[in-house]
Amino acid sequence: MSILEIRKMGDPVLKEVCKPVEKITKKIKILLDDMAETMYVNEGVGIAAPQVGVAIRAVIIDVGEKRYDLINPVIVESEGKVIDSEGCLSFPGVYGDVERAEKVRVEYTNRFGKRKFIEADGLLARCLQHELDHLDGRLFIEVAQNLTEGFRK
Repeated sequence: MSILEIRKMGDPVLKEVCKPVEKITKKIKILLDDMAETMYVNEGVGIAAPQVGVAIRAVIIDVGEKRYDLINPVIVESEGKVIDSEGCLSFPGVYGDVERAEKVRVEYTNRFGKRKFIEADGLLARCLQHELDHLDGRLFIEVAQNLTEGFRK
């Protein structure tokens, strides 16, 4: 596995709407593993493909329960609202309060080509929403309140 460069604020790939993954190849599986290794080394709980410079709809999440490899994920249901602090590997040291759905149901394809669902609340729900935003070029700093002192949008 390789540690990939995390793209930072200002990199145009972070604002791209990502393309769906048409076929799960060995190259895609290697990318997923490299993304996971990059996330763990940087002490993150989630990472999206554009954060490592690849504009495809793929996300890795591990909030301590288990690792999820999500390909072409879509939020199919959400309920409630909750505000909590977020950060992002692409914006090191920057934190802000973001309103998200309290609970979500996400449909995705796993690395083996099987359609799956995740029903989540708490940190997992927040992380899913944050990472899926990356796939549409949306960044948490665009919606966060009370951003870390000194940081300007």
